[in-house]
Amino acid sequence: MIYPYKEYTPKIHPTAFVADNATITGDVVIGEQSSIWFSVVIRGDVAPTRIGNRVNIQDLSCLHQSPNRTLCIEDDATIGHQVTLHSAVIRKNALIGMGSIILDGAEIGEGAFIGAGSLVPPGKIIPPGHLAFGRPAKVIRPLTDEDRKDMQRIRSEYVTKGQYYKSLQQM
Repeated sequence: MIYPYKEYTPKIHPTAFVADNATITGDVVIGEQSSIWFSVVIRGDVAPTRIGNRVNIQDLSCLHQSPNRTLCIEDDATIGHQVTLHSAVIRKNALIGMGSIILDGAEIGEGAFIGAGSLVPPGKIIPPGHLAFGRPAKVIRPLTDEDRKDMQRIRSEYVTKGQYYKSLQQM
């Protein structure tokens, strides 16, 4: 369900897939070929949420903000199942593992990988191209070529699946 909030109505690129039971409200922008999966909630009723191109926000995730703190997800990011993002910055090609929580002012570097179930505390910066894991998240190691290939495979599969489901909505 798409809801306006006051003077803001979500802006969703026509090529993006939004599952019928996702909820999106307020000052939200979603880019080309992005996919918003089943039971996702994206609220832009406190501050803006900006989602780039080919981003996948997987099932049961929740995106929100604190006052005057934009939530930004750059192109080609993967947000795993049941992730909570709150006023953070997720850089291009990053992957946030299932069940993770990323809090206000945290920044996940380009191509970084946050392991499943991690908690990235407020203001924490995860460097580009590294694996971080834990509660609180700690940088573990640089990513391997195999890690990067797997992250690319996941991104590609979600673009393809999102476009498939988008085609079903148009029938």
